[in-house]
Amino acid sequence: MRKGKRLAAACMMLSLAAGMTGCDGSKNYADGTYEGKSTVYENEDGDSEDGNGYGVVSITIKENKIVDCTFQTYETDGKLKDEDYGKADGEIANRDYYNKAQKAVAACEQYATMLIGNGELDGIDAISGATINYNEFKEAVTAALREAETD
Repeated sequence: MRKGKRLAAACMMLSLAAGMTGCDGSKNYADGTYEGKSTVYENEDGDSEDGNGYGVVSITIKENKIVDCTFQTYETDGKLKDEDYGKADGEIANRDYYNKAQKAVAACEQYATMLIGNGELDGIDAISGATINYNEFKEAVTAALREAETD
């Protein structure tokens, strides 16, 4: 049984290493830093409590690998969603809404970190409570990678 566990662990490590060899394994990308932006997300009813806005990603590619990534989201007016996102007039008027908004802000860094570790979008799952950011992230990364493609 012990030998089987070691073999399974070795296979998992090899598959992880293989998955991190390139941006998506089938395309070539030029070294450099590239930016991508998602389209603006707006709810049908315009309710800002569900996260209207857009996302911007910056990725750095070296030797066909993503080596750095940042992801930030913005309100439709261009204001960065930061530690004040979810406040009304600088104050926390609704604690639940503020906490939800801040969870979405924190997810931006997590998505960027996952992309660096994973090496590609495939295999990165949405974080509960930050699905809109996830969709914006995927769209922005795809746009940035399109800019970096050499073939």
